[in-house]
Amino acid sequence: MKNSTAKKIDELLERYPALEVCRESLNAATEKICASFKSGGKLMTCGNGGSAADAQHIVGELMKGFVLPREIDSDFIRRAEKFFPDDVNYFRENLQGALPAISLVGETALNTAFANDKAPDLAFAQQVFGLGKRGDVLLAISTSGNSDNVVYAVEVAKILGVTTISLTGRRGGKLKHISDVTICAPSDETFKIQELHLPIYHALCIAAENEFFGE
Repeated sequence: MKNSTAKKIDELLERYPALEVCRESLNAATEKICASFKSGGKLMTCGNGGSAADAQHIVGELMKGFVLPREIDSDFIRRAEKFFPDDVNYFRENLQGALPAISLVGETALNTAFANDKAPDLAFAQQVFGLGKRGDVLLAISTSGNSDNVVYAVEVAKILGVTTISLTGRRGGKLKHISDVTICAPSDETFKIQELHLPIYHALCIAAENEFFGE
């Protein structure tokens, strides 16, 4: 991992000194996310309520430019010139390099069908079962660390060999004991935990972007 990538976590902790207790887990999460992308893996995210919104927010920061310009690769441009020469400049000017990520909370039809037909608290786990592969990462968000549907998703991920990273509150809940990395935001109140989750995952996204598109 680049020195400049590790410094993104240092910059976060300078802005949010309360998160110093999370330094080790933040560094570990950054390393695992970057290693997954380097090996061709993807990031999956899940959570409930405000954490569901966070799960989608993370995908938005990874799948397009965030704080750095992301030029698309030259091989894509060469192939575009071959197949669609009239559109290549439009692609070149507007498409951005992406870090592959998918939120499990947005599949309304699948989640509601599975909840109706089988077990609602296994809807995220079903998606992990269908999409997850060794080398991928599941980023699971639960302020309590005890949300059943998130816990089950992590359990299925572990069975499949998917790396698991959890964002929780101070206590960590069940997720702390089953995740490869648990980032425990130092608060016990839900809204305060969520307020800390945002700069945490922004820093993870900035770090990953820097690793692949920075200097």
